Amino acid sequence: MSTTPPVLAAELAVAWADIQRHHPELPDLAAPESLIGESSSACGTELSFERLLHEAVHGVAAARGVRDTSRAGRYHNRRFLAIADELGLDHAEEPHPSSGFSLVGLRPDTKKRYRATMDRLHRALKAHSVATTADTARSFRGPAARHGSSGGGVRVKAVCDCGRNVRVVPSVLAQAPIMCGACGQAFRIPEVVGAGVG
Repeated sequence: MSTTPPVLAAELAVAWADIQRHHPELPDLAAPESLIGESSSACGTELSFERLLHEAVHGVAAARGVRDTSRAGRYHNRRFLAIADELGLDHAEEPHPSSGFSLVGLRPDTKKRYRATMDRLHRALKAHSVATTADTARSFRGPAARHGSSGGGVRVKAVCDCGRNVRVVPSVLAQAPIMCGACGQAFRIPEVVGAGVG
């Protein structure tokens, strides 16, 4: 098994810490592994520093108690946009009809501020991609992966003991625990009681 995912998770944590250095109210990244291999049509289709900064906008919004999305997290509203601007992201003038202001990009001053961190993360992402391609070249990944789903499946609800929940691709949760920032317990996919009983 490749040792790249732990290395990539560590690099994601380092990059997140650099963002926190500039934006101290940003909470810690509880599970960097949850970003690996997962894509979101609302939050960018591939993992990159730009995507990490996008996720940081959501983190700052959560720390402030700001509801920055609607429509199950797909539509990014003007409150998201205001925080994105604070974190150095540029945006379109008008919202996308289904995802709002989710499509953001790095401003030139932001690129300059994070250049070394971006380069380091890019190298880790490239190494991860090479290792993942080599690891999966001769393995069967299922129909979802063959048809372009990077997560290899549909997101399901995972819960923790304090009552919080997240939507996650089961294969991502199987890679490593995702810890709740409120209670410190691992999120789990609940067993369905009475499934198939009519």
